[in-house]
Amino acid sequence: MPQSSVPTGRQSNPAAPSCDCLAHVYGNAADRPERQRRYPTGMTDTEWAHTRPLLPVPGGLRGRGGRPEAYCHRAMLDAIRYLVDNGIKWRAMPADFPPWDRVYAFFRRWRENALVQEFHHRLRAKVREKLGRDAEPTAGVIDSQSIKADAVVGADSRGFDGGKLVNGRKRHVVVDTLGLLLGVIVTSADVGDRAAA
Repeated sequence: MPQSSVPTGRQSNPAAPSCDCLAHVYGNAADRPERQRRYPTGMTDTEWAHTRPLLPVPGGLRGRGGRPEAYCHRAMLDAIRYLVDNGIKWRAMPADFPPWDRVYAFFRRWRENALVQEFHHRLRAKVREKLGRDAEPTAGVIDSQSIKADAVVGADSRGFDGGKLVNGRKRHVVVDTLGLLLGVIVTSADVGDRAAA
């Protein structure tokens, strides 16, 4: 999927405020008041400057049709960061963010089209390049952690880890040599690292 380089063939919105996200520049987000940043989870201007070019271009700007983006991408990402950091319910999103159902639809669209994973890979590649490494890692380290599963967890998704004497599930995590995340998979606890890899 293309990154948010300058799309061609569209008129930009002249009333766009100081935000430079594609929803403000080419969508309808400029019709809404710009949100004041007041939570510690909000992106700083430096974080946004690094993040913005890595965002995928919305479908409407790639000739796939659809309505123009109506909410600022930076505000949407700030809302998702707030939700993850504070562990709140979607419906408990503070009122100064875009409506919770629009934030959820934005997140769901990204998740279903594997854009969350793609965005993560792009960020990891940038970090690796900044440290003088190749964008794609050539080695990785895998480890796992067995955790007990509650009685309400179905027996078909649980297993017994004989080494740790745990009946439950196992998280398998793969990182590169810098410790940057490459992948995570959750299995029943009886699955070993070799099979998970």
